[in-house]
Amino acid sequence: MRNAKEEASSSAAQAIELISAVKELQRLSSQELNKLLRESENFTVHCQAENGLVIKVDMEKFVGLLPLHLMAVLVSVERDQALFRYFLCGLRLLHSLCELAPRHNKIEQILLDDVKLSEQLIDLVFYSLIVLSGYKQEVNDSGAMPLLHSVLVACSLHLLTGFISSQWPDLVHVLLAHPKIDIFMDVAFRAVCVVCRSLSIKLSGQHTGFCVPSDLTTEQIIKYLCQQCEASLQFLHSLCQHKTFRERLLRNKELCGRGGVLILARTILKSEISPSFSGFCKVIAATSRLKAKVLSILLHLCEAESVSYLDEVALCPGSLDLAKSVVREVLNLLKSAVGKGYKDSGLPSDRSCPCGLLQLNAMRLADIFSDDSNFRSYITTLFTEVLTAIFSISHGDFLSCWCSSDPPVREEDATLEYDSYASAGWMLDVTSASSHTVSEKNLEFGLVPSNLPQASYAHQRTSLFVKIIANLHCFIPSICEEQERNLFLRKFLDSLLGNVAPGVSHANRTEKASTVCTNLRSLLSHAESLIPTHLNEEDVQLLRVFSNQLHSSLVEENGVKFQDSKHGGPASLDTFAKLRIDDHQGVQSSAGCSNVLSSRSNKKEGLSVNSAFQSLDNFYVRNKHSGEDEGKTGDSGVGVSREPDKDVQIIETSGSDSSSVKGKNSVDQMENGDSAKPGRRKGSRLVGVQEDDKVESTQGEEKQRKKRKRTIMNEEQIAMIEEALVDEPEMQRNAALVQSWADKLSSYGSEVTSSQLKNWLNNRKARLARAAKDTRAPPEVENNARDKSESPESPAINESYVSSGSRGRPRSASRSATEKTETFSRFEPGQQVALVDSHGDEVAKGAVVQVRGSWFDRSLDEMETYVVDITELKARRWLRLPYPSEATGNSFDEAEAKLGTMRVLWDSNKILNRPNK
Repeated sequence: MRNAKEEASSSAAQAIELISAVKELQRLSSQELNKLLRESENFTVHCQAENGLVIKVDMEKFVGLLPLHLMAVLVSVERDQALFRYFLCGLRLLHSLCELAPRHNKIEQILLDDVKLSEQLIDLVFYSLIVLSGYKQEVNDSGAMPLLHSVLVACSLHLLTGFISSQWPDLVHVLLAHPKIDIFMDVAFRAVCVVCRSLSIKLSGQHTGFCVPSDLTTEQIIKYLCQQCEASLQFLHSLCQHKTFRERLLRNKELCGRGGVLILARTILKSEISPSFSGFCKVIAATSRLKAKVLSILLHLCEAESVSYLDEVALCPGSLDLAKSVVREVLNLLKSAVGKGYKDSGLPSDRSCPCGLLQLNAMRLADIFSDDSNFRSYITTLFTEVLTAIFSISHGDFLSCWCSSDPPVREEDATLEYDSYASAGWMLDVTSASSHTVSEKNLEFGLVPSNLPQASYAHQRTSLFVKIIANLHCFIPSICEEQERNLFLRKFLDSLLGNVAPGVSHANRTEKASTVCTNLRSLLSHAESLIPTHLNEEDVQLLRVFSNQLHSSLVEENGVKFQDSKHGGPASLDTFAKLRIDDHQGVQSSAGCSNVLSSRSNKKEGLSVNSAFQSLDNFYVRNKHSGEDEGKTGDSGVGVSREPDKDVQIIETSGSDSSSVKGKNSVDQMENGDSAKPGRRKGSRLVGVQEDDKVESTQGEEKQRKKRKRTIMNEEQIAMIEEALVDEPEMQRNAALVQSWADKLSSYGSEVTSSQLKNWLNNRKARLARAAKDTRAPPEVENNARDKSESPESPAINESYVSSGSRGRPRSASRSATEKTETFSRFEPGQQVALVDSHGDEVAKGAVVQVRGSWFDRSLDEMETYVVDITELKARRWLRLPYPSEATGNSFDEAEAKLGTMRVLWDSNKILNRPNK
């Protein structure tokens, strides 16, 4: 009994000494610690405790015990301010030791080379983030806990760079190899979100008091909170800049599927600075950099190739609503910044406080979201008014802001040079009960500028502006809803003409419309000069289509007079008509648009005959020859076409990629009704539309995502792969061959990855099969028709890349019920079948359960799928299903757990008949 009491007493004394050592040694910097260790004997140092006693510390033993000791502190039930303050002392000391390690061999051997101790340090960081992510911030919390919590999160994250590696690729590699990486990702984002929420509460002015024993001002405390928040978010941003980390992040259900990243983004974007803090220039700049960095994180996720982040978000209704709220905040940023023009940009005048690339990142995200079918209409409705306001500014201001390589105002970005030791020390001084003053009230961290060149910034900004317009005006019948046709144009006209105050004269109304058209023509001219470095032909072509439709609509409905840029004065309707007719005859217009005939010399860029002017040209020709007018006559007696849509090209728009020039090929389609004549010119784009092409335009993307993607290869690349397919028709099944051809094709145009090429090959094969089935000829000529449709001359070879992981439902309106019945009559319920994958390898055997109707809100007829009960599984149980969902499971294993039996949805084209035994 005596021995037990003695051991307990000894352990308690040892714990007290350990605590005293942490409190005293944390005050020493790495340089001071190094000096103390070099002067010590047997690696033992002496320090004085608070009670005045001098204690001896065996540093080798002390460093080995420190991680587990701090872990035990966090396990304590009483997690009050005093406990967190002591834990911060331990973190500060660890940072000093990690900084000292490269200069002291013994410390390096103990702290960095000991694998067991390194694992304990990782566990310490992970567990501290678990605890910190559960902290509940109250609006009326006036204590020092928000400040203490913020520095604990930042120091915990940055400790990883101290004992693992300061090189981000090495740090990412170690983290991804850890079995608890998903837990780390989840709690790290949540902990940072809590810090950002605390900052948002303080910035809003809901509660500005801080009960800290010091004479600090509110500005100093809020600035400190901003610094800790930025340091933590900057850490996550640096991790997400690495492809392997963000691809792993995309597979994290909590952060991506259930909206964890979106919650963080919304928290930061909704942060508003109270008018009482409007004079805090550095706080305003730091808040702006926070918003810019969280937008950059979203950009990294949206631009990932392996998984479509927006598709993952759209699968969950809650996440989709959350994403729309983030989109609204992004658009609000653009409304308050871009919408002000260049004279009042909203940027602080103090250039020593960079505000980050907030506008540029917001425009990049707007480009991506406006190109996604889930958000396009939403953005059209919310953002059109801002675009109208931008085009309504004076022509000189518009040129300076959007058509110049040297804008009056531009954004500047910077990286915070965070110092964990200084941050922790400042906080410990603030919360010290024995001190009422802080040794260094103004804690300042350096900012490393990372600016874009002036011209590059201006061109990127303008190109994104053009892309957003192109995305909103694009319409693809097989993908877009019918009500989206010309929705952007109608909203733009409503905003343009509806913003004129009642009672304003017709002359002023006409002048405003003329200003918009003049600015639009200047933007079009400038956009053409950005090809191909910042824009491709398709974006500019869509802008040209929109410009011409807007001109036509304003002329037809309002009799607007336009500015004649050649003569510097207002041009009459006849003058403007003559300019457009001259343009049709081969004379380049003052707006810089290419004339119709010039496309013949532009084959290498993949431009089609410019039918964008057709609706306008038809109008002016009818105006000139009124006796031949087939349209109705308006009040002015001028013939007007009431169906301009049929005269305008339909061009696929781009997926966003700010890091490279996108593909240059477009699929130009003209809807001319029943009068369209078949015909196609080799080496150029389609001039007429064949009946087969009409079927493809509405059915070609039935089993693909509701995305508007461009062709990934140019004509030369397509010709090369088509020639190779003659000898290797099943190339998509040979992974090595696909990789070889992807590398070869990349040297003849834009980069083509093996996954893109494989999907292109699969889509091409499926499209040719559908075209052959949907345009089935009489039996005696069927084989010839199929051979013809599979030839290299077939227009079906211009296949747009869309990932095979389709989640969108098809929208084909031309397939008849008879054809669907024929397609789904191969199997009946109860029939034994075999399931194969995209390579043709057998995955499982089972029995068909359902072949028609709906299954968990999914239409089997439209998706061309069957429901099958698995009786013999040959693949791994955790293999991802081709049609995953929360209701039916994401893998075979989950399907069995959720439904009670292994019941899955499978592509009907990948189901083989297996006769009953």
